Amino acid sequence: MIRKIGITLGVVVAAGTLMLPALEGIAKRQLLAELAEFEPPAPYKIERDEWGVPSIYGATDEAVAFGMALAHAEDDFETVQMRLAPAKSQLGAITGKEGAIVDYVNRLVGSQAAAAANMDLLSEGARSMARGYAAGINAYAAQHPEEMLRRQLFPVTEEDVIAGFVLVSPFFYGFDDVLTKLNAGEIPEDEPLTDRRGSNAIVVAPHRMEDGSTLIISNSHQPWEGVAAWWEARIASGEGWSMAGPLFPGVPFILMGYNEHLSWTNTVNVPDLVDVYRLELDDSGKRYRFDGEWRDIEVEPFWIRVKLGPLTLPVRQKIERSVHGPVIRNDKGAFAVRYAGIGEVRHFEQYYALNRAKSFDDWKAAMRMNKIPSTNFLYADKEGNIAYLYNAAFPDRDPAIDWSGVMPGDSSDYLWTSYEPFDALPFYVNPPSGYLLNANNTPLLATAQEDNLTEADIAHLAGVENKYTNRILRITELFEAYRGQTMTLDQIREIRRDTGYRYDSPLGSLYKALIDDPAIEAADAEASALLRAWDQDLDGEGASDSIAALAIYDLYLGMRGYFEPKPHAQIVQDAAARLRDHFGSLEVPFTELSRLRRGDVDIPLIGGPDALRALYWVLEEEDGRLAGTAGDSYIGVIQWNAEGELIRAETVYPYGSAMGRPNSPHYADQAQLFADDEYKTAPLPDWRDAAALAENP
Repeated sequence: MIRKIGITLGVVVAAGTLMLPALEGIAKRQLLAELAEFEPPAPYKIERDEWGVPSIYGATDEAVAFGMALAHAEDDFETVQMRLAPAKSQLGAITGKEGAIVDYVNRLVGSQAAAAANMDLLSEGARSMARGYAAGINAYAAQHPEEMLRRQLFPVTEEDVIAGFVLVSPFFYGFDDVLTKLNAGEIPEDEPLTDRRGSNAIVVAPHRMEDGSTLIISNSHQPWEGVAAWWEARIASGEGWSMAGPLFPGVPFILMGYNEHLSWTNTVNVPDLVDVYRLELDDSGKRYRFDGEWRDIEVEPFWIRVKLGPLTLPVRQKIERSVHGPVIRNDKGAFAVRYAGIGEVRHFEQYYALNRAKSFDDWKAAMRMNKIPSTNFLYADKEGNIAYLYNAAFPDRDPAIDWSGVMPGDSSDYLWTSYEPFDALPFYVNPPSGYLLNANNTPLLATAQEDNLTEADIAHLAGVENKYTNRILRITELFEAYRGQTMTLDQIREIRRDTGYRYDSPLGSLYKALIDDPAIEAADAEASALLRAWDQDLDGEGASDSIAALAIYDLYLGMRGYFEPKPHAQIVQDAAARLRDHFGSLEVPFTELSRLRRGDVDIPLIGGPDALRALYWVLEEEDGRLAGTAGDSYIGVIQWNAEGELIRAETVYPYGSAMGRPNSPHYADQAQLFADDEYKTAPLPDWRDAAALAENP
């Protein structure tokens, strides 16, 4: 998720900023005529199941991309536009200052320039995906001009689709955290600049399953709506491509999913892939010292359009760059930023290759491209192979140097220009334990203790994370209980939906410190007694769950830096006041407090922050309840039997497929399934049906 960056926007109104209505009407008619010329590149069709989830068939891959864009626009055109807008520097003109900040960051990472300069690095197949997707968006806009958020977003081009990838990729490993801290003048000297969490994954090999099957469970944690929310699709191309799974707005292929041969899923990792350099400036402030010489800071002026009330006004801005990368100034000096994947476009190619993989060798060949800058990959296939790759574009840095703080900017000794090879990455393949797990933690805890990698195995890499989550400690503990035994799907699903906490986890230890603090009893004796009696499980079965959930969430938000951590007494008083004010009691059933709300749906929901059944809320002020907004999102259960046949493909989402259509029956029709931890079948479409489109469109 892109966080706020406090960039000052000084408005300069240029002549001709306000277009006359007549000229605006002419421009719009010309645009609609241009958009009407976008047609499918080959025959395609869209079929939807009883849940509204689309299966997109195309005679070619490009036709599939066209149909996918059209289907996604049918479900949520507004969010698709919001996802593409910053790549065209148009978000500020739609949303105002907050959007203008994202437009600024887009120029800072140079997404459009990178796309334009490096398109030749992509294969024709990958480019055709971007081209087909852009054409589908344009075709939908031509058919529904009243839904266009801003005329200047169109027509969308293949470069815009690629630029969107360039913009978003660094934010998955926390690049925006670095920008936020630098802009605020917070420059940690001896700690990592990023820290974010989300998602669980489970893969189990045949010899650990009672029925000899191979299992993969995808349990992604994302916001439930907006530009970072999943949308599910199933696709089949006459050129042999068949996949199913979720993707983000603006993306023309599946980002994690399955076909009849294999499946992979992702969890976020946060290796240290960003380096900040302190620049030594001369008296003019326009030059910096590098290797004994003074160099000019490059200056790139540009304009951002910002919605201010009824007007859209141009705002003059500038980006400064050094040999390291973008430069940000604050009251502590000038700092340059260098990050993994800077200027890279070939991660788009890598995802295209992953989508077309049909074997473990194909999948490994795609991963060897090593252009996706971060994200863990967990894998399983019909042959019984399982794997976990701690994927990252690690800069080729001297591991003897501490790279976690701010580096000297005056020497090329600290300026990396290449990346570690693929074979240097932590990679588990078919461990004897027969299972692999990840919950956003160090790669040194992935399976049974005797099969884990060691510090010596990763000593050559600078920046591997060493952190643990409550989720990884819980899931490894629960799997360890089955040591030496085979497991059933029901047993593993029971583990997946666990809502327990360990007091030796980072979040659990904060809760333990809270209840051990004598000050909380003086603050509220009744509340402190309930907190101390809690059974460490947000399963909705104890009298203490509601007040414990409120306290845990307060601790979690403070731990994650959303606000300054509160004194223990205040945490207890705030939680008790919310329950008494809105419910008249501290012993509120957790299922009354924690809810899934969407349109007319208002149902109970268990789970909590950093639980395996992950749940994050917004605090509703009107009735005091906690409304889920993130956590467990897309969940997929994929299973092959001992003969290699795909016997299970089940998925669920907290809301529904028609994310942006409140009047649709599919706006929230999966909510009850999700709350009950039940699933819908999600069969693969057949690529042979897509191939037939060419003969019978």
